[in-house]
Order: sequence, then structure tokens, then C-alpha cells
Amino acid sequence: MRGKIAVLALGMIALTSLGAMAQSKNVWKSLSEVSYKISEDQFGELYVPVFSDESKNLEGTVVEADGYIIPFEGMFKPEHIILSSLPLAECFFCGSGGPETVMEVMLTDPIKYTSKRVKVRGKLVLNGKDPEKLMYILQDAKLISE
Repeated sequence: MRGKIAVLALGMIALTSLGAMAQSKNVWKSLSEVSYKISEDQFGELYVPVFSDESKNLEGTVVEADGYIIPFEGMFKPEHIILSSLPLAECFFCGSGGPETVMEVMLTDPIKYTSKRVKVRGKLVLNGKDPEKLMYILQDAKLISE
């Protein structure tokens, strides 16, 4: 009986560890699964994201994303950054990446700009309505590695 309890306890510990690892996995691959439909607003046509089921399941959860801070001249705010999964030369704003490769990050504590890869953790919000914001927003985020 004691052996069965030990096996059950080890199994529960393993499942808990796997759950923690799954929550901390990098989300860029999941977020890349997006398509677009054409819609209209008062200014004309615009592309609206259609998020995958996997992305929808991540909405509202705490996720980690690593990438590069995009240094918009005169727009860098230490608590509100744009993070790109790709290096600057390949990012959505400067190179060949698509809109699914960038996210707005609203940090709880200001950070200093760096050209090195950083990792942040926060609550994922999907934006399919406001064309003034990016599709992916990380709220209540913290810098976890630089």
C-alpha cells in the first residue's frame, strides 16, 4: 500500500511539474497560427485577425515571450514596449516579419532599453478589434531575463 501511495505522489509531482513547464513555454509558435479576413471601418478596408483555437485558449493566461525590444524613436516608454520575436532587421516594422511576430507589452516596472534578447511574462490579451493597437498584448508583465 505504501508503495502505491509513493507512486501516486510521484505521479502527481510529475504532472504538476509538466503543467508549470507548459505554462512557461514560449508562445510565439502558438501565436503564429493566425489568419486574416477583410473587414471595413469608417476609413475603408482593413485586415482583421482570425485567431486559432490554440491562441484563443491562451487568452487570459500568463505566458512567457522572448524577443527584442523595438526602439521606436521618441516613442520608447520604459513601461510600454513593443517586443518582436525576430531581430530588428527582420521584425514586422523593419523587415520581413508579419504582424504575428510582435506584441505590445505593458510592464508593471519600467525597464531600460537593450538590444539584447529579453524575456517577459504577463497575461495575454488578443486584440481583434482596435486597429490602433497590436494583435497581441501582454498585460501586467514583468521582465524575467535579460
